[in-house]
Formats: sequence, C-alpha cells, structure tokens
Amino acid sequence: MQQAIDNLIIPTRGQGLYEITRPVRAFVAQNDIATGLLTVYVRHTSCSLLIQENADSDVQTDLEGFFGRLVPEGMDWLVHTTEGPDDMPAHIKAALTQTSIGIPISEGVPVFGTWQGLYLFEHRTRPHQRTVVLHVIGDR
Repeated sequence: MQQAIDNLIIPTRGQGLYEITRPVRAFVAQNDIATGLLTVYVRHTSCSLLIQENADSDVQTDLEGFFGRLVPEGMDWLVHTTEGPDDMPAHIKAALTQTSIGIPISEGVPVFGTWQGLYLFEHRTRPHQRTVVLHVIGDR
C-alpha cells in the first residue's frame, strides 16, 4: 500500500467555480497509484468542492445563479457580519455543499464520469488563495 499527500494552491478572483480536474489528475499520475482512493479536501469554511458537468459552461453559470438566489447577500437577520456582507452567506453555501470528496482510482486514473470535472466553488466576492489538500492511497 502506497500513499502520498500534497497541497494545491488555487488563486480565485472572487465568486465562481474553478476547475481543478487537471492538477488532480496530474497528482494521481505522478504518484503511480493503479487502484485506490483519492481524497480531496479544502481547508476553508467559505468555499467548497463540487463534482459537476464540465462540458457546458452554462451549468456553472446556472449553479452560481442558483446559490446566489438561495443564499443572497444582504440578509439583515445575520449576526456574523464582521468579515463583510458576503462572509456569512459564503459559510452557509459551504455548509450546503462539501469540503471533502472521495474519488476512486482505477487503472491509474481518477474515476470521473464522461462529463464530470472537479471544482473549487469560491463563495467570497474578493480574491483568495485557497488550499486544497490531495491525499491518495492505494496499490501500484
């Protein structure tokens, strides 16, 4: 059984979906795991991870619009406001999604569906540097 761990630093420009499929695939390839499990974990509470369609950018546009309507800024009943009007809505969006995803590895590659990509979902309006931890375990 082999394992490896590394960090991806993802610079964001504000709210949106940032595809990280390529660097994740590269991490698996460089660690020569034929069969195993890849865990992807984001170390923040105001962004999240999604596996979603990567063939039509309208999907990302619609997801961003949906979450913006579901959890809008300016909800005057929120108590946590010291980090700005986008912060608590970002925490809520992260709570509704996920901070960790497990992806099987088969024949040396992450098992994504035909139209699936892995995304960092930034919920804050200003740019951030996000740390995504990659951990792979398995056999060669």
